[in-house]
Amino acid sequence: MSIGNRPVRLGAALAAFALIAVTSVGSVLGQSSQSANAQLKHVFVIMLENHSYSSVIGNDNAPFMNSLADEYGLATNYYGVTHPSLPNYVAAISGSTWFVNDDQPTHRFDHTNLVDQLEASHHTWAAYMESMPEAGYTGDQAPGSTELYVSKHNPFILFDDIRNSAARRANIKPYADFSSDMAAGKVADFVWITPNQCHDMHGGIYGKVGENDGTPCPYGNAKDDANDAALKQKADDFVNGAVTAIMSSKAWTGNSVIFIMTDENDYNGANGDIDNWDSAAGCCDSPILPTGYVFLDKHGHPDGYTLVCPDGETSCTYGGGQIPAIVVTTNGVRHYTSDTAYNHFSLLRTIEQNWHLGYLGNASDGAQVKSMNEFLVH
Repeated sequence: MSIGNRPVRLGAALAAFALIAVTSVGSVLGQSSQSANAQLKHVFVIMLENHSYSSVIGNDNAPFMNSLADEYGLATNYYGVTHPSLPNYVAAISGSTWFVNDDQPTHRFDHTNLVDQLEASHHTWAAYMESMPEAGYTGDQAPGSTELYVSKHNPFILFDDIRNSAARRANIKPYADFSSDMAAGKVADFVWITPNQCHDMHGGIYGKVGENDGTPCPYGNAKDDANDAALKQKADDFVNGAVTAIMSSKAWTGNSVIFIMTDENDYNGANGDIDNWDSAAGCCDSPILPTGYVFLDKHGHPDGYTLVCPDGETSCTYGGGQIPAIVVTTNGVRHYTSDTAYNHFSLLRTIEQNWHLGYLGNASDGAQVKSMNEFLVH
């Protein structure tokens, strides 16, 4: 969250208004002929927070990210799957929000996920969480009572078959381990990076916590006010460090890719769209919710907002709004933009298609959810 002191959303989407298609691990159901020229060697995902496409792309407070967007690939019509954060993260590794449209940290998911697919096909994986105190940490926030690290931005720990496995939890590491793993050549095939809430443009930390952690980082009250500008600058510096480390390593050879995006767009309070977000626009199998849907706070109580669909519609898309999505490749396109509609289901489909993993949930819907392979080939 970057704009305003927003409440955290809770509540489950009704099954009658969601499109879920689950394909088992190893299946090739719905596989498209659209594929990259060579199988990907490494995939890196850097997930940032709560900023719109128009808030980042072309913005002077994010010069490094914009330099990447100019030099490599930029998806100009990419959307968050929904609001708020947690279901976007879950969707990105399982192909569904599982009827969740809230940030309740106690959610657990007993569903097939990308880790299951990767391990079944003998691909390695690792997730690096900044400000998480130790590998496999199962707490909902850290350090202490602060929220630099939050589990809602760590989708892996929310899935039962990962959370309940010591071996799998060991692959969820503090971001402090990233540089040493890279230097030692211990680079997984699939790498997910979540910065802390001062480095991902989220904000909301008002006191000093530690050194080099970005604190304090208050919420902004308007786009590019002093606090919002600082959030972008801190995120840009973090991305610069992470991308530079990747490009300087042995992993940046062959056919490898870095995806950089936010989970959803800005929360704008009373100036926003549905439920006071900057926009609830979506695409590509975003959830459809009924008018009258009651949003909840993090304690499961109504937060005062009720969904009112436009033009008297009885239901409407509840997407995550247009967001920045930058695709950096070793062998792919240069100086390239695409206006194809994509979202986090597309990200998952791209990974699954290139490693022949089969498809999970909405990633199997090739008619609505397109892979992003156009960025991976010259």
